[in-house]
Amino acid sequence: MKRILKKLGVMAVGAAMLVMTAGCGKTDSDKIVFGTNAEFPPFEFVSSSGVIGEYDGIDMAIVKKIGEDSGKEVTINNMEFDSLLIALDKGQVDAVISGMTITDERKEAVDFSEPYYTATQVMIVKEGSDIQKASDMADKRIVVIQGYTGEICVQDLGYEYEAFKKGTEAIMELKNDKCDVVVIDSATAEKYVADNEGLAIVEDPSAFGIEEYGIAVKKGNTELLKLINDSLSKMIADGTVSELAAQYAETEE
Repeated sequence: MKRILKKLGVMAVGAAMLVMTAGCGKTDSDKIVFGTNAEFPPFEFVSSSGVIGEYDGIDMAIVKKIGEDSGKEVTINNMEFDSLLIALDKGQVDAVISGMTITDERKEAVDFSEPYYTATQVMIVKEGSDIQKASDMADKRIVVIQGYTGEICVQDLGYEYEAFKKGTEAIMELKNDKCDVVVIDSATAEKYVADNEGLAIVEDPSAFGIEEYGIAVKKGNTELLKLINDSLSKMIADGTVSELAAQYAETEE
C-alpha cells in the first residue's frame, strides 16, 4: 500500500513517554516503542478491546507478537501519519508500523524490515457510479487521505483532489455526495465498503501498481531490525500474517 511522507512537522510528546534511540544501532533493552497512525483499518485502529491497550488491527497484532518473540514490552505512540518518520528520526519512537509502503525515497531515510504485506490502490465509489477505471476520474471530485500513496497516485495522474487526514472523513464525503471517488489502499477499502452499504470498489491494475508494507527503523539500528525481521520471518512462514489478514477482514471495529 501506502502512504508517502509529505510534511516535516514534529509532534510534541512528553519526554517521560519517549524512548530515545541512539544512532549507534542499539535499542532499549526492555521496551520497544512503535509509532503508528491508528486511522487505517484493518491495519491499525482504536478499539474498546485492542490487542495493545486501545489499539487493534493487523499491525498491532504483529507488534504484540514481536514483543512476545523478543521478550520485550511493546507500547504504541499514536500520531499523525506525516509525523511518523520525523518522530523516528528524532528518537521519539523506536520503529514505525502503519501500513507503510516501502519506497526508494523512504529507504534513503530509514531502514525497512522485510515486506510483510502486499497491496494496491483502488477506488471507492457509490454503487452505480460511472467510474469504471482510473481515467474516468478526470473532472470528478476526488478525495484522498493526506500522505497516503493514493494521494501520490492521483497527483501522478494529474488530477485535482481534496485531501483529508482520516479515512472515515473521506468516506463520509462520498456517502454525503460531496465527492465522487475515494482513492485508498485495497485492504482498507474492503473494510470501509463492508461497513458502509451502497459503496463499491473499482480496481484498475493498469493505473495502480503493487505495494509492499514494511516496518521502519532508524538508519543503522541493526539490532532492532534483526529482532523485527526474525519475528516477521516466523509469522510469514507459519501463516500468522495471512491468518491475521483474514481475521481482521471479518472484524468490526
